[in-house]
Amino acid sequence: MAAAPSRRALANGALLVCAALWGFGFVAQAFGAQHMGAFSFNAARFAVGALSLLPLIAVLDARGKRPAQERRRRWRATVVPGLVCGAALFAGSTLQQFAMETTTAGNAAFVTGLYMVLVPLIGLFLGHRTGWATWVGIALAVTGLYLLTIEPSGFTMVTGDLLCLIGSGFWAVHILTIGHFSRRVDPLRLSVAQFVASMLYSLVCALVGEPRPFAGLSGGLGAVAYAGLVAVGIAYTLQVLGQRDAKESHAAMIMSLESVFGVLGGALFLGERLTLRGLAGAALMLAGILLAQRPPRGTREDDGIVPVPEPPSVALEAPEARPGGRER
Repeated sequence: MAAAPSRRALANGALLVCAALWGFGFVAQAFGAQHMGAFSFNAARFAVGALSLLPLIAVLDARGKRPAQERRRRWRATVVPGLVCGAALFAGSTLQQFAMETTTAGNAAFVTGLYMVLVPLIGLFLGHRTGWATWVGIALAVTGLYLLTIEPSGFTMVTGDLLCLIGSGFWAVHILTIGHFSRRVDPLRLSVAQFVASMLYSLVCALVGEPRPFAGLSGGLGAVAYAGLVAVGIAYTLQVLGQRDAKESHAAMIMSLESVFGVLGGALFLGERLTLRGLAGAALMLAGILLAQRPPRGTREDDGIVPVPEPPSVALEAPEARPGGRER
């Protein structure tokens, strides 16, 4: 049954706030990079992110009157998927956090957003349908990437932009693995499991690879709190609420505005400014990202993938509650 216009408007508003919280999350990452190593920062923020989702899961369990045995079974089912998805999340977030040391929040937001173009492209090799819009979107996005990141004086790219570009590939893989596993296990518990896994991977790397892990935690505590509690906990809850009543195609377009909010946040809080060439590149990238979300002709609204940066797009209802779905 289609949602009422008022409910759909509220849903779209919730997703817009969600995109803003994610976009400003790049500012928090930039602040975090000034105080902590990439591994330490990610370990801390994913720990906060995992903890922030537990109250929501408890409320949904209580509302669904799930017995303790059922709750434990759902947690056990997410262990292996959480380790797999968490590995992709760890790779993407690590590259992104290292990138924040040498690139701007605005550039990082737009370059990372390329995974929205890569998801349908990778889907081609998995037998998914695509259409002309995907190819035009890819062409626009690549052209925009060139204008935004390549120096006009020579064919060079800032190290941070290159890391974000490589990381966007891991985000695309992450989206596809989440799309696979979220149809088989409890999606909210899967999110917690992957955050815990990524936290553990980051923690091990911090202890082994950083000379003074977590030494700057007190100075970067605000950035960790925002990145973990706000960009994950609050934003994820808004996504859950918003995507229940919003059209998937509309949700994808609204949440892709994360890149715009990343640039806005960089300008307001970090003093970053895009050149005219950079603005043109950002506009082309956003147009390409939006166009790539257009489903092929004849595809049902609920057949498409709605990728979002973090947390990833997942099925928002329990598998047994979706038409034709069941938990395995």
